[in-house]
Amino acid sequence: MLDKLESIKNHFLSIQEKLSDPEVVSDMKQFSKLNKEYKGLEEIVEAYDKYKLVLESIDNAKEMLSDKDQEMQNLAQEELEDLSPQKEQIEERLKVLLIPKDPEDSLDVVMEIRAGTGGDEASIFAGDLLRMYTKYCESHKLKIETVTLNEGTSGGFSKIVLEIYGNDVYAKLKFESGAHRVQRVPKTESQGRVHTSAATVVIMPKFELDDIDIRKDDLKVDTFRSSGAGGQHVNKTESGVRFTHIPTGIVSESTDSRSQHKNREIALQKLYQRIKEAQEEKAYSQQKEKRKSLVGSGDRSDKVRTYNYPQNRVTDHRINLTLYSLDKIMDGQIDEIIEKLQVAENAERMVEV
Repeated sequence: MLDKLESIKNHFLSIQEKLSDPEVVSDMKQFSKLNKEYKGLEEIVEAYDKYKLVLESIDNAKEMLSDKDQEMQNLAQEELEDLSPQKEQIEERLKVLLIPKDPEDSLDVVMEIRAGTGGDEASIFAGDLLRMYTKYCESHKLKIETVTLNEGTSGGFSKIVLEIYGNDVYAKLKFESGAHRVQRVPKTESQGRVHTSAATVVIMPKFELDDIDIRKDDLKVDTFRSSGAGGQHVNKTESGVRFTHIPTGIVSESTDSRSQHKNREIALQKLYQRIKEAQEEKAYSQQKEKRKSLVGSGDRSDKVRTYNYPQNRVTDHRINLTLYSLDKIMDGQIDEIIEKLQVAENAERMVEV
């Protein structure tokens, strides 16, 4: 383990050196990529440095045990009794930090929220989820760019598309994919009955287009006018983009933005994700099934969480977690849920290693 940690630290110091190179600093894309990797290694290097200090202190204390002075021996014994649990604690932390991470964890994301079953109430709930994620992102200094906000007929939104940037965004938000169910009395309900509505959330890692390894010759590209309700908002230019991957027949399109350039980027991201998922499904179906059992596949049909307003209760069905703090959670305080899902995933990864 020490050899591996030393290798990681050397790599960390190498990145640190590159980040002060004027050539790298002038290339924002390269600088941003290296800076993300640097920040991703910072925690493990700090833990390793603490571990080395504890090991050094243990060696010194052991040497003191052979001292002729009884008082020095007693001090050394006390120090060893204090240091031993520290050593074990840091070792456990390092084991977790050394678990191979999902290579996509450091990526930014495209988030899509859609109103599901429940009519107007589903659109209002989609708006509530937007507020929840916005508050969460603000508290973690994540930057949000709005691509699409389609308003519902009686408040809320039928569809929301956001791009979210920052450190380890996919690691923080990937477990949010799936169906989110709400149970509450709608404002339009005169009898005071509790209704169940739903909204779906999709979290898609945002790959650098240069990193997407798809041959241009294998792509068929079509542009088209986005359909609209008419009036001033109808799209009069061909801003919609559709990609067809000829070898697999996989199709992806985007009309989320009024900009053809932005739609091209989103459609290509979706296409890459779909091709990648199809390849993974074929190659790692057994492994994926094992992981699905705990944290879910992220498929929009999976019911991942229920928000029950009358009981101020939130239940995450993947890990059987129930919290009676719905008001705080809807205010963006979803850290506890995310951390417990991350712990569950780490436990699975530790079994697989």
